[in-house]
Amino acid sequence: MAKPEPEVTQQAAPQATAQATAQATADALPDHWVERWLPPAWRPYARLSRLDRPIGTWLLLLPGWWALALATQLTQPRGNSLGFNSLGNWPDAWLFIAFGIGALVMRGAGCTFNDIVDRDFDGSVARTRLRPIPAGLVSLKQAWAWLVLQSLIGFAILITMNIPAILLGIASLGLVAIYPFMKRVTWWPQFFLGLAFNWGAVLGYAAVTGRLDWIAGLLYLSGIIWTLGYDTIYALQDKEDDALIGVKSTARLFGRNARTWIAAFYAITILGLAGVGWLAGLHWPYWLALAAMALHFLWQAATLKPDDSAACLTKFRANRDAGLIILIGFLLG
Repeated sequence: MAKPEPEVTQQAAPQATAQATAQATADALPDHWVERWLPPAWRPYARLSRLDRPIGTWLLLLPGWWALALATQLTQPRGNSLGFNSLGNWPDAWLFIAFGIGALVMRGAGCTFNDIVDRDFDGSVARTRLRPIPAGLVSLKQAWAWLVLQSLIGFAILITMNIPAILLGIASLGLVAIYPFMKRVTWWPQFFLGLAFNWGAVLGYAAVTGRLDWIAGLLYLSGIIWTLGYDTIYALQDKEDDALIGVKSTARLFGRNARTWIAAFYAITILGLAGVGWLAGLHWPYWLALAAMALHFLWQAATLKPDDSAACLTKFRANRDAGLIILIGFLLG
């Protein structure tokens, strides 16, 4: 197994530092506000938190919003016979906002921790070698300080919720901590990402109902399977570099059968969400949204080009829209 290259420091790699200052990493959005509006000294920290790549925040946030919307339908009076809810059935506005802010800062904290742990690997992968730590723009001490600051903001938001939600939020830190190490020991790091990224499903459900039940568990499981699908697509971009440095992923495990596996994960996700809708007794707007999500997944799987990194990134980002589609179903169902 090839050894990862040593960490690139600011003193040892002035060219890498200058290049990273001038451009974001390869999968960042072009001409993002991080590059246009933030002072140069702030940009490395914004990149460390992936503010220039908002798709990760969306994918962390959406399961929590699903849970808030679903739990609200189960704890408030039913809507009319057509299945539409009155305005009183919409989730609590503060919880919706709190989950948005929480997803932003905790995704940033998780990415910062991931970059601290993976700094040597990142320097060996073309797509990630311009990240702030391997490029020498942020020191380890500065990265740890930034991690602590984001975590404190997240904790301040968490303690505004009920006790079950607070306890679940604290428990999620274990999942966040182990994830960066999983690519070293298992071919299924995407599963562990799913455990962490979909924790908002149980947290949001508990924040509204004060409890967990089979509906919350099935929603969480469905989100984990969804993550296995979309993060395998994401990992397809790095499969060659990952093979060189010995990093494991489902993309490498599945090889030429990756598209079949992704389609299967998406199909199981739809079945799981159908079970959620059946257990919750949701009305026809939810089922219409679920059908639209299924068609979206079908499009992804049918048109995926596993060897085209740019196309894989496009399909990966499209999962924000898939998540928003089913969110509308939960809100109206």
